[in-house]
Amino acid sequence: QAFPGGNAVNVAVYLRRLGWQASYTGVVGDDRYGEYLCRALQEWSVDISHLHVCPGKTALSHVSLVDGERRFGDYEEGVMARFSLTDDDLRFLCQHDLVVTGLWGHTESSLPGIRRCGVPVAFDAAERPFDEAARIALPYANLVFFSDDSQDDAALWKKMRVLKGQGPELIVATRGKHGSTAYDGSSFYFTGPVPCQVVDTMGAGDSYIAGFLTAWLEKHSIPDCMQAGATNAAVTIAYRGAW
Repeated sequence: QAFPGGNAVNVAVYLRRLGWQASYTGVVGDDRYGEYLCRALQEWSVDISHLHVCPGKTALSHVSLVDGERRFGDYEEGVMARFSLTDDDLRFLCQHDLVVTGLWGHTESSLPGIRRCGVPVAFDAAERPFDEAARIALPYANLVFFSDDSQDDAALWKKMRVLKGQGPELIVATRGKHGSTAYDGSSFYFTGPVPCQVVDTMGAGDSYIAGFLTAWLEKHSIPDCMQAGATNAAVTIAYRGAW
């Protein structure tokens, strides 16, 4: 089965699901998957005025579903491998209240310009917060999310302190069934998952990010933002596919 998705794509849709306006800036190929993604985003009223369509294949992730848990296989980057933000894209993004991007977005070199515009940045480092793209992005990110489902709290806290030292205001680790942990440089915060029936964990982290960010934009406390993230993730994992 084919499902539309992708880190920033998912966050945009989840923000729409929560009643916010959202756009997606990126690239798809001129194949059936690109057409499918464009149509799906339009159905959710996501602004795709800066979604580029280029000759070639749309980025594609192969995922297996085992007992409700996603397992990523090969990643075919397609036209995404050649993507970079244009000057027009940057002007467009600087009109937003928040820019959300991630490890495979090829946007890390553009983040200083976005921050100079006064627009806050949220960066999703997935399971690899020490990759080169994250190293470049972190000094210009207000919020950094990454996933870590280990049960070694001491090792996680050490990792979060190191990441916080690279410049972000807040580090948030999503931990699957173990909830989430946040660190603002002075205190650690914890919240558990919202109990629900798990059908498919695809999109769980991205929906947590969207829920967290809506509360953050409304200037709620860190624990309240974490609870909003967990609540939104519980909606997503109760059905098959990211959205």
